[in-house]
Amino acid sequence: MINLLINGANGRMGKKVLEASLKCDNIKACCGVDIACDCSNPNYPIYDSFDKVTQKIDVIIDFSAPATLDKVLEYCSKNNIPAVLCATGYSEQQIAKIKEYSSRIALFRSGNMSLGVNVLIDLVKKATAGLEDFDVEIIEKHHNQKVDAPSGTALMLADAVKDVDDQKFYTYGREGIVGKRDPNEIGIHAVRGGGIVGEHQVIFASNFETITLTHQATDRSVFADGAIKAALYITTKKTGLYNMNDVINQK
Repeated sequence: MINLLINGANGRMGKKVLEASLKCDNIKACCGVDIACDCSNPNYPIYDSFDKVTQKIDVIIDFSAPATLDKVLEYCSKNNIPAVLCATGYSEQQIAKIKEYSSRIALFRSGNMSLGVNVLIDLVKKATAGLEDFDVEIIEKHHNQKVDAPSGTALMLADAVKDVDDQKFYTYGREGIVGKRDPNEIGIHAVRGGGIVGEHQVIFASNFETITLTHQATDRSVFADGAIKAALYITTKKTGLYNMNDVINQK
């Protein structure tokens, strides 16, 4: 049995990860960490600090926030524990730190834990290669509590386009007289409203036709299920930085 620690345990995604773990026979959520500690949680102990964790931990799923990254990495490095990093909005310095720590421990990072989104990324790469002269625009929609924009998934999709065509560059929204659209722009637009779980559209448009690739999440459980799959995968690794493609393509 794999012992799981959920960081951000009291958040919406932390609770979804707990639900997903209860459906899995070979992983058990044995404790959680959350700065907004709810010690009355009947499911398992939740601490307000990693220093208070006494259980033997085999893997961490982190659905908290970028501000907790240092504590997660330090705890994992000290105890030789792999981690699945699911937060979005990391700075370039934090991404560099994740890469640095991956030489010591196994780390898994993805801007979206949905298997469907990661298949969508492959489709975007194929479309970019086949639709060479098409304009590319990305629209992402999320609930009104999301604090970062654009979403990590929108950036993953934009990166997928740029991986195929490195002349592309990102334009974040448009306002005022911005001039004619540069053919190499990737327009990225964020919508925030209500309880939208997550929707992403990648639009390929020419003068005569438009192709739209869309992914819509209707329940956060898809991200929790993906995180559990990632946790099971990462526990088989000693060091390195992995992502959802590794899970999808594992033999």
